[in-house]
Amino acid sequence: MSTFLRLASLIAVAVAVPSKTGTAKRATCTVNSVASAASLGDCTAVVIEAFTVPSGETLTIAAAEGATVTMTGDVTFAQTTEAGPLFILDTASIAFNGGNHNINGNGADYWDGLGTDGGVAKPHPFVKFLGSGTFEDVTVLNSPAQAISVGTNGAATVSNVNVNNAAGNTNSLGANTDGFDVEGDDITIVGGTVTNQDDCVAINGGDGIVIEQLTCIGSHGISIGSIATGKSVTNVQIENNVITGGLYGLRIKVDADATDASVSDVVYQGNTISGITEYGVLITQSYPDNDSTPGTGAPISAISFTGATTTVSVDSDAHTLVVDCGACSGTWDFASLDASGGLGHIIASQDATIEGGTY
Repeated sequence: MSTFLRLASLIAVAVAVPSKTGTAKRATCTVNSVASAASLGDCTAVVIEAFTVPSGETLTIAAAEGATVTMTGDVTFAQTTEAGPLFILDTASIAFNGGNHNINGNGADYWDGLGTDGGVAKPHPFVKFLGSGTFEDVTVLNSPAQAISVGTNGAATVSNVNVNNAAGNTNSLGANTDGFDVEGDDITIVGGTVTNQDDCVAINGGDGIVIEQLTCIGSHGISIGSIATGKSVTNVQIENNVITGGLYGLRIKVDADATDASVSDVVYQGNTISGITEYGVLITQSYPDNDSTPGTGAPISAISFTGATTTVSVDSDAHTLVVDCGACSGTWDFASLDASGGLGHIIASQDATIEGGTY
């Protein structure tokens, strides 16, 4: 082959190989408006600067898989009629660090004492964690209603994430301000403080969930449920949390009319609960009633208080422990439950056997 033909052949091969420059990922992208967050799919690092999200807009961070996302200032949301969520983190294997900044929902613009049951329309949830990975060091401040929904589709750890709705205590205007609503598998929530007017944590579905080292102030405690038809929760550890004040300490609440649903394998250990005004520990299949006529379509099994002692102190008009079961089974080891004060306990379960404990 002549030199000319060899050269021509090499040129042809080079032209046939597609260029990769068009698919190169950007190293760092800056978000300082809703518009600047519109196309982050090729960003491996995202920096969120301080700014205000205008009324009628939402903010979604959907970066490249494995991206780091860092806040360097507060993000504030103007009052809006959007349904919610208003701030969504949706990145696979994210490493999100809030830098101890605030995601501010300006809840006082919405709070009217009615929560999501009426009055002013309140976007909820306010913040949504999707994707997978780690979420840490941020405060959700003054959410209009439910604060954070954790619905990741892969393993996730939420650490030192706070919910501060203390301002909603004024004139009892804040309502339905759940701290964390959780539904998913392999989720750990560790550390952080929740001050609010509803569940500190509500686990609504999933497997392999750990709640540990949270401080819950003035809340409705740490709940599994309410469990609705078709939902199940299994393999849960609730340990070393501090719950002070509020109506409830620990709850399992199953809708009275739920079917094809279940709760199983829940372990409580090392929790400290005080100042409860209604129920220290409540396990009920009568929801929305606390203890009434329980349903039978969503069985509860393998509930235990083991390991380090869980201590519960209730006010004079409260119950230490109420078990209200229509379909509970097995032997429940409550050896490490020490509940005191108030009106004592009520156990209404024909099939589950509860052993040990002080209540």
